Amino acid sequence: MQRADATPDLDAWRGTARVLLAANVAPADVSWAAPGSTGVLFADVALVADPAAPRAHVPARFVELAADGVLHREPGAHALLYRLLWRLAHGEHELLADAVDPDVRALALRVGAVRRDVHKMHAFVRFHAVDDDQYVAWYAPDHHILARGVEHFVARFPAMRWAILTPDRSVAWDGAALVFSPGVPRHAAPSPDELEDLWRTYYASTYNPARTNPKLMRQHMPARFWPQLPESSAIPELLARAAPRVEAMLDPAASVPAARSLPVLAAAARGCTACDLCGPATQTVFGEGPEGAALVLVGEQPGDQEDLAGRPFVGPAGQVLDAALRAVGLPRERIYLTNAVKHFRFEPRGKKRIHQRPTASQIRACKPWVAAELETIRPRVIVCLGATAALSLIGSRFRISAERGRWVTTHWADALMVTHHPAAVLRVDEVDRPRYEAELRADLALAAAKLDGL
Repeated sequence: MQRADATPDLDAWRGTARVLLAANVAPADVSWAAPGSTGVLFADVALVADPAAPRAHVPARFVELAADGVLHREPGAHALLYRLLWRLAHGEHELLADAVDPDVRALALRVGAVRRDVHKMHAFVRFHAVDDDQYVAWYAPDHHILARGVEHFVARFPAMRWAILTPDRSVAWDGAALVFSPGVPRHAAPSPDELEDLWRTYYASTYNPARTNPKLMRQHMPARFWPQLPESSAIPELLARAAPRVEAMLDPAASVPAARSLPVLAAAARGCTACDLCGPATQTVFGEGPEGAALVLVGEQPGDQEDLAGRPFVGPAGQVLDAALRAVGLPRERIYLTNAVKHFRFEPRGKKRIHQRPTASQIRACKPWVAAELETIRPRVIVCLGATAALSLIGSRFRISAERGRWVTTHWADALMVTHHPAAVLRVDEVDRPRYEAELRADLALAAAKLDGL
């Protein structure tokens, strides 16, 4: 029996697994032991490459799953990965496609648990000030996810000096680099301070009263996290105020101020809770551009980079749009850019936040804000970028494939047209991309010509 080190790190596991596989050591002959336990790695015999051992050619999908599976705290995670690697290397090339295979199913469950744990870390870590420019949080994750989850906080708080302490490991960010160190127990972490009052205020302003259903509340904020979350003490009062707030949420237009100026609308939209996107998203991404713009472009929703920056069309799709606008001579600074939905809808997947299309109810909830923008600006021409914007301003009867580039009259402008969303240009394959780019530019050129003719 060979003893192998079960360090929760993909590179360490891969290095060990490669040695074992090259020596043709079967999964049943390996004992994966936690770091620090007794024994010596590969103690019984010196492992040497076996000429009869198969070379491991595994799909990229396995490596992606292993990166999460190796972080699972349950004993046997490393053994499961090696067993799957052994089977893939010994000819079961379609193994990962068999969702009912016990090993594949077990890995899927572990990967799902790790990814949920990363999401919970992002949601429930709370920093406390320990001096003027240093913040500390203590957190107890279910799995070994600190290194995986910490990049989120680097992106969110790049200029802040902070540390996250866990029972397994700790990490500190000094504004330039991450430094990992041993873990600490709960009693060694700094005690809560006045920063908790800020968290309570923030939570009260973003609390969704529709989650007063006990089952939904448990999903939103599991009880085991309450002791480390300062906002949990605000829940009784929020519950008492929930019913009237739910009634207000049924009418999304109720939160739109009567005053019609873009700064007033933008400020009010930051506190909108008319749909459930206000919780996961970083911030409201309101429109941007001159209040007297003759042309308004309406997209779908902010993406990952827009959500972080708080500005529309600053990510990859924005670069495609900028190139198209330059090609037809439309200066971006003279255009008002906005989205049909003001919050980013996404699905956490590892370190990434994967775009999800807004639902019909989310589009309806945000329509009063788009309508208020258009009523304030009174543009001469509106271009809807994609199906979501068309659904918001025209309705479900509109089909881009049949009516792209055609002009219609609306309440907000005499000329409205629908074209491709710039993100669609990025999603199509290389064969169709030139056609999509040409059609987007041709439609924007029609918009420029329409402005000249009105």
